[in-house]
Amino acid sequence: MRARRAYGWLPALALVLVGPGIGVSSEYRGAETQETEYRLWYRNYDSPPIRALVALAFDKTPEYGPYRIIRTPEMAQGRVVRELEKEQSELVDLANVATSSQREKDLRAIPIPIDGGLLGLRVCVVLKETLPEFQNIRSIDDMRDAGIRIGQGTHWPDSSILQINGVNVVTHSRYEILFRMLENHRFECFARGVSEVLFDLKLENNEDFVIEPDLLLAYPMPSYFFVNRNDHETAQRLELGMERAIFDGSFGTYLHQYYGRAIEELELESRNVLVLDNPYLTNDSWEIGSRALSELRRRIQLLSGPEETSSDPES
Repeated sequence: MRARRAYGWLPALALVLVGPGIGVSSEYRGAETQETEYRLWYRNYDSPPIRALVALAFDKTPEYGPYRIIRTPEMAQGRVVRELEKEQSELVDLANVATSSQREKDLRAIPIPIDGGLLGLRVCVVLKETLPEFQNIRSIDDMRDAGIRIGQGTHWPDSSILQINGVNVVTHSRYEILFRMLENHRFECFARGVSEVLFDLKLENNEDFVIEPDLLLAYPMPSYFFVNRNDHETAQRLELGMERAIFDGSFGTYLHQYYGRAIEELELESRNVLVLDNPYLTNDSWEIGSRALSELRRRIQLLSGPEETSSDPES
């Protein structure tokens, strides 16, 4: 079994988005041997960046043989985690979700943030008509005093993080239902990750939904691929493939292609950052997530002008 390592330096890659974006290859289909089918959680399968990263990692590991990525049935995040805990799930083989100490205990994590550490940076999706309610919000206390509620998934680690930091949270087990709840004024802010929000809104295609322009909620929360604890082969293939992509530069190209536009359009450098604590991480994941926050300002500045970047991953 290959030793797991804590990639404390990896979040620094998240905004080092240099060079033009190029396409990531689709699933490799070999004719010589039978394909291995990997059942990817439907939310990840439907997300172009996540599905592309799985394909990139698998393309980098041809010694494991040809593969095919399969979409799972639709199920809530809590359900997919429970399925992955089973020795032989009939529904799912791998999923990308936010990490927590409990998830790392119950499942096998591939400890490389799939988006370079951006998931813990969150903006508010709101209704156009409620934008005035967010004026003059400068702290979590201001948010609470203004009666602003945040919508999140019942089983998402974010819900507990926000609640322990004093935020009024409204939850539902289904991601899709949360957008309907926002429409019906069940809460004022649907907090979505910087790495996912533009895709969310494109999929929703609702002109009443807008991104609040001033606030950025920030807390350490890396997003990993998870498999069953005993599924060593899938875990090793994912980790080895992502390692190879990091060191040959294709992971940086992937980040630029799928997340560079979001970072630019959301104008992170001009937002008021509200930093929250996350007590639900292992020590290794806390270090990874905390470094992403501590380097946020420097990494954002890389987008606004040329800067020398080191090829040493430990720098």
